[in-house]
Amino acid sequence: MAENPQPAGSSSSLAGAFPLPRVAIRFCTQCKWLLRAAYYAQELLSTFSTSLGEVALQPATGGVFIVEIVHAYPPDSQHQQQQQRVSTLWDRKTDGGFPETKELKRRVRDVIQPGRDLGHVDRDYSGSGKGKADASSADIAPPPAPAETTAQQDKPAAACGLFAVKTGETHEKCEDCD
Repeated sequence: MAENPQPAGSSSSLAGAFPLPRVAIRFCTQCKWLLRAAYYAQELLSTFSTSLGEVALQPATGGVFIVEIVHAYPPDSQHQQQQQRVSTLWDRKTDGGFPETKELKRRVRDVIQPGRDLGHVDRDYSGSGKGKADASSADIAPPPAPAETTAQQDKPAAACGLFAVKTGETHEKCEDCD
């Protein structure tokens, strides 16, 4: 997980603008991933209820599907104020595909309530690897590269600026959205 600490009192911080911890699910609208994002949001809210301050859906383009969490952590010797940390829980491009719901729940739990038991979700999960992907998520292969040649990549897709690929139909789609 990538983490970026920010002081809660800094001008770039959004402290107070939203309740913490906050899970943001950024999804590609061109790929029609709204229902998938909404499903993950519903599952997280059902599991963690009021332990989560907010779950947000953020429409994007370019084939992105990223789940991030913003959470507070106590001040340390270098910082007197409470800090915020932004952690990427899942990135479709780097983690390869979409997470299993139980893996996403584990990753959220590992950040906000590390000692919490998730019941049946934890049955086949070794406690020693908490915070890291288990073997099942590592087995997910990234989508295969498109077989089209560069001659078929005519012009940028309007919404994301990436090259479009003719699909054999009358419309084009973002090459990265495959």
